[in-house]
Amino acid sequence: MADHTSLNDFYKRNAAPLPEGIEKEIGHFNVFETEKLFDKNTGARIMPYSRREYYKISWMRGQSRAEYADKIIDIQANALLFATPQIPYHWLPADDNQTGMFCIFTPDFLAPAKSGVMLEDLPIFQPGGLPVFKLASAEVEEVERIFRKMQKELAADYKYKYDLLRNLLLELIHYGQKLQPLSALSTTQNASQRISSLFIELLERQFPIESARQRLSLRTPKDYADRLAVHVNHLNKVLKEVTGNTTGELISKRVTQEAKILLRQMDWSVADIAYTLGFDDQAHFSNYFKKQTSLAPLAFRS
Repeated sequence: MADHTSLNDFYKRNAAPLPEGIEKEIGHFNVFETEKLFDKNTGARIMPYSRREYYKISWMRGQSRAEYADKIIDIQANALLFATPQIPYHWLPADDNQTGMFCIFTPDFLAPAKSGVMLEDLPIFQPGGLPVFKLASAEVEEVERIFRKMQKELAADYKYKYDLLRNLLLELIHYGQKLQPLSALSTTQNASQRISSLFIELLERQFPIESARQRLSLRTPKDYADRLAVHVNHLNKVLKEVTGNTTGELISKRVTQEAKILLRQMDWSVADIAYTLGFDDQAHFSNYFKKQTSLAPLAFRS
């Protein structure tokens, strides 16, 4: 399963240097060779990504499997995989011969002010798709050329290298969007467990709330079902079978848990807390919280 490594942990655990001259105001970008990075303790190959920090594009050589909700995608040779912080998936190597390259980047690296591109508007990063694309021999050469060019430019001291890297990254993204997606296997084996696991992962990715400006983007069962590309009734049925709770009950429990933490640990107003948790107004949140806990927010805080 993909690791939920933060950017700092990723560099620390792999003893990889941060790109020289990288600054927060330009966003983060780096490129790696897969075979040079592995878990030093277990020897297992890793494909790390964070709960909310960075996007990742991987060119993979070797047999592996990508699991996405109720879909399984077998990767037999060469493929290009696009991962976002918003949509969870599991990547499982089938052998130890995993090679290729990958790049990681934060949304602000391709912010509209720098590239004119909104990542969430690109089809390849939209919910509901299968972001794994097969590569023919000629396409492998082209993808490797882009990655090697990225690697070369990242090591150079050219004054405008990050502008050039943005162009190369966009070239890779658009190249991927023109490829044919790998087909998912029509299998139901362990599908319920996968969907349940990915739902919980997607739910937990929204927490903790660390700023009064942060706001939950997923609030309803349909929001989660759409992100996982399954019907809301199917998601509810699966979660009831696996966890004993409906989708709405699991969401409510986690939102209430976070509300309690914020009320006790933060000095934010009730209105601010209501906003961060996705409620339209303070009164709606207060009624919700009292229904869940039998206490009004301020009574719970005191």
